[in-house]
Amino acid sequence: MPGMENRPDFSDYLAHFTTGRAPISRSRSNPTAHVAGDSARQRLESILRSKRILASRLPWNNKEAVCFTECPWGSLLDHARRYSPFGIGFNKPLVFAADGGPAYYVRSDLYNFQDWDNRLHVFVTPFWPPYRPRSLRENGVLNNRNVDYSHEREWRVPHDFTFEYDQIEFVILDTYEDMAQFPRELKDQIGREKFLLMENYRQVERLWPVHRI
Repeated sequence: MPGMENRPDFSDYLAHFTTGRAPISRSRSNPTAHVAGDSARQRLESILRSKRILASRLPWNNKEAVCFTECPWGSLLDHARRYSPFGIGFNKPLVFAADGGPAYYVRSDLYNFQDWDNRLHVFVTPFWPPYRPRSLRENGVLNNRNVDYSHEREWRVPHDFTFEYDQIEFVILDTYEDMAQFPRELKDQIGREKFLLMENYRQVERLWPVHRI
């Protein structure tokens, strides 16, 4: 990809991982909305059928966005443990063209003093790490909680994200059984070569633990 260096700590791709949780979505009547009881795999299937990821409400600013993570292989297993081993990936130019961009991590003692523009606020997350000095750990900001999501290397799109099958770079499933049970028409339309299995990656890391995860 033009202008991007080949580095082990940097990725040209962004992944959206589904979960089994019930985040707040603005379109609960939509069949692709995040509804309690749906599994992470079912949600991935729904996203692929509709070719749309619905924006969900963010916890800190009450804005809605679709969230992605920059996804070097070295952090993939840990990220999948936090969410699920089911996801879908795109290249950065596509997400950027859809109004996306990296999230901003702003010190919490500054975050609350800003009058954020709505277009900017959706990209902002408080940053209040556990290594801050004691004077800042006991000053009442964020009820003295630790807030540090910088490890997620997050990107956001401030609305629903739509795509076509030929724009998908990869689809992540957990096991061979998931691949066998996944709808044939989706595998045919997307291309089986784009499906990656976390089961394989866990085995590679077990045999050659380069990343020590």
